[in-house]
Amino acid sequence: MKDDGNLTPDIIVIGGGAAGCLAALTAARQGACVTLLERNQKLGRKLYITGKGRCNVTNDCGADEVLKNVPHNSRFLTSAVTRFPPSAVKELFAGLGVPLKTERGGRVFPASDRAADIIDALLMGLRRAGVNIAQERAEALLTEGGAVTGVTTERGRFPCKAVILATGGVSYPLTGSTGDGYRIAEALGHTVIPPRPSLVPLVAEQDFCAAMQGLSLKNVSVKVQNSRNKVVFQEQGEMLFTHFGLSGPLILSASAHMRDFDKERYSVFIDMKPALDEKTLDARLLRDFSENPNRDLHNVLDALVPRLMSPVLAELSGIPGETKVNSVTREQRRRLLELLKGLRVDIRGPRPVEEAIISSGGVKVTEVDPKTMGSKLVSGLYFAGELLDVDAYTGGFNLQIAWATGRAAGEAAAAAL
Repeated sequence: MKDDGNLTPDIIVIGGGAAGCLAALTAARQGACVTLLERNQKLGRKLYITGKGRCNVTNDCGADEVLKNVPHNSRFLTSAVTRFPPSAVKELFAGLGVPLKTERGGRVFPASDRAADIIDALLMGLRRAGVNIAQERAEALLTEGGAVTGVTTERGRFPCKAVILATGGVSYPLTGSTGDGYRIAEALGHTVIPPRPSLVPLVAEQDFCAAMQGLSLKNVSVKVQNSRNKVVFQEQGEMLFTHFGLSGPLILSASAHMRDFDKERYSVFIDMKPALDEKTLDARLLRDFSENPNRDLHNVLDALVPRLMSPVLAELSGIPGETKVNSVTREQRRRLLELLKGLRVDIRGPRPVEEAIISSGGVKVTEVDPKTMGSKLVSGLYFAGELLDVDAYTGGFNLQIAWATGRAAGEAAAAAL
């Protein structure tokens, strides 16, 4: 039986993001009468800003590779991701009429580079499946005898047989992710692991980052070490200096590996010339110096690094920028070489969770059935997406989690009716 907007729904889905939309679509396609509650005027507000507005839908890899990119609670996701892997996500959107393309690192985008195409396709799919979409903010769940009986909103009570909570975390609160789901889950006895930022810019201890504000580096290598000098992340790509520290794709990925700021100190080392070993780079410095013996150091450095970086490297190496290169000592050149191969930035901490792409933390997964996403504490309650205490690295993996958990919750909720 489909919902015409007046019938009492079998299932209420709270949250119209990626996970909520797919949960509602899945349940409705299985014959359930579904109402989707979304507090915003439009569905998928956060989807609009993913992938810089292009929407990195998933990653073109197998389920095993997805799980390798989930640093926390990956085992919990094994069933959901195996049953609905990236290939199934691609098939889903092809069926919804959205051509896709795969780019570097297996990142999958709509061929049009428009996130709006993904959202429009989901909306059309929901309408065709008969899902009733209501602009409502859920306040609490009604239960009786340990089972869900309905939802309360600002406009009253809505009875139902099951609820799928998919309200997101607390990152980007302007998109509607304000922690409502955490409060609802806690009120029903669920444990919520305090949310913290992941895939987030980093605040530097040193001031020199601000001197290079706006400078974007490509094809550099970033290594992150903890206070015991253990390397927790190393990768090559793009990054950005900001007024507060570091940002850009490499740094966001690195931040997902820096989880213990209460107990750990982290340092980022930037290799400006990863293609050259120290010996080769030193030979390059010597050649540049010998070819330009009477030029100032900063002029010669400009041929090696971006102009904004030259005075910073000169100052950190202890060589005045106006020093003629023919008077640079071997020790000074050695210090310069060390900076080029490993500029150290000590990290004070992450930027606030509101600025993170995703939030880590959420509903404790040991209280959730990994096959159905159903609550082990309340009958008829299901969870999906970022609300759960799972998160992944960049590259489409977080949206893959949203699709897979949304699919699992929608299937299970409909099957249980």
